[in-house]
Amino acid sequence: MLPDETRMGPVELTVSDLERSLDYYRDSIGLSVREQGGGRASLGSNGSELLVLNEVPGARPAPRSTGLFHFALLVPERRDLAAWLAHAGRERVELTGASDHFVSEALYLRDPDEHGIEIYADRPREVWEGMTELTTEPLDLDDLLGELGNPEPEPFESLPEGTVMGHVHLQVAEIPDTVGFYRDRLGFELTASLGSQAAFLAAGGYHHHVGANIWQSAGAAPPPEGSAALRRATILFPDTESRDEALRRTVEGGQEAEVTPEGPVVRDPSGNGLLLA
Repeated sequence: MLPDETRMGPVELTVSDLERSLDYYRDSIGLSVREQGGGRASLGSNGSELLVLNEVPGARPAPRSTGLFHFALLVPERRDLAAWLAHAGRERVELTGASDHFVSEALYLRDPDEHGIEIYADRPREVWEGMTELTTEPLDLDDLLGELGNPEPEPFESLPEGTVMGHVHLQVAEIPDTVGFYRDRLGFELTASLGSQAAFLAAGGYHHHVGANIWQSAGAAPPPEGSAALRRATILFPDTESRDEALRRTVEGGQEAEVTPEGPVVRDPSGNGLLLA
């Protein structure tokens, strides 16, 4: 089992036009640029890194491959989600969905390279802890906006302090192998399952830090090199001892770790990269 404090960290993506992506993530999403240079940029909220973009000019999306389904930015309060929704309405930011998952309320969209994004707020933990139900119902947008009173003058400059990478949802080739890797090797707990179609795993009793679903059909291949796709997601451990123990289990399972300056990188059975930090 992983320590309760284990959580998700920055997600790294390939994009086709860095300036276009930076405009989108600054103006539409509300992230700020922390560092930029050499075709690479780091973005975050109030100094905390959440997203890394790498430019490959002409890169094309690979939607029928394994890889990223969406990364999910968790805001601290329901009112923060309402403020972002009001901003999206004023600025005509296109949404692709809005769902009530019982454990959370979520808004969905896609960036210019079709990377999936979720912005969400959790319901109070005492509401769902111990009886996780990852249902999907239409989100009552009017009720959400009611948090603001009058949403029109509500200022929005950026995502609030305390925004974190709540979870990462992946497209995978097979669910059983995926569960075996994330549960039996890395040490996450399986919190919910939809048979051979989807699984959700977490540390510390959370509803999910990692989601996985079959995309299109079982056996999907990784995206071609140079695609606008996921490069790697980050798992943040509370200490090096717990990280090294997870790495040991992974290596004993036949996985080879890539050594990087940020830490070891491993790949799940579908080829999705994971930085253990």
